[in-house]
Amino acid sequence: MENIAILVLAAGKSSRMKTPKQLVKIGNNFLLETVLNKAKAIRRNHVYCVLGANADLIRSEISSANIHFIYNNNYNHGLSSSIVAGINHLTLKGKYTGVLILLADQPAIEKEYLFGLINQFSKDTSKIIASNYKNKPGVPAIFPQNYFSKLKLINGDFGAKELLKENKEVILSKNNTNFLDIDTEKDLETFKKSILN
Repeated sequence: MENIAILVLAAGKSSRMKTPKQLVKIGNNFLLETVLNKAKAIRRNHVYCVLGANADLIRSEISSANIHFIYNNNYNHGLSSSIVAGINHLTLKGKYTGVLILLADQPAIEKEYLFGLINQFSKDTSKIIASNYKNKPGVPAIFPQNYFSKLKLINGDFGAKELLKENKEVILSKNNTNFLDIDTEKDLETFKKSILN
């Protein structure tokens, strides 16, 4: 397997929910735990989680076993600031050929789908491998190490979308998964119903 870091973005304020969504319960686990557990199953000891809003509360509830937590003091500046914080941290490590970026609020994405992205990346480690949202690239996505310097320059609340959009060599995943974002109570109920069926 390629030497990939997994970067889970979990610094948001959860402004559309009454509580930090990272800590809403799904079965026996918190939402963030659900995503982190999948990440650990794929790249144990190479999972990095960016926290910002409610960081101390989240840390007190989430097990830190095999997780490297990164604090983003600029989380008010949008999703991009978390990517920048994460990439700055990974650059100091200096050992990864790429980074798989995941969102903490997409718990329905299957492990097998993430393994598929990594397998695609292993065939050409110079190209971005992105999820396919009706022929538009999005995350989860793997960025090769040669894109780290560009990721450090992004800003705003669109994350890496602009970089994905302007890059003509992005390879879209051939596989599909459930990309449901948990942004509201309604989204949460939809997801809970889907796992009961």
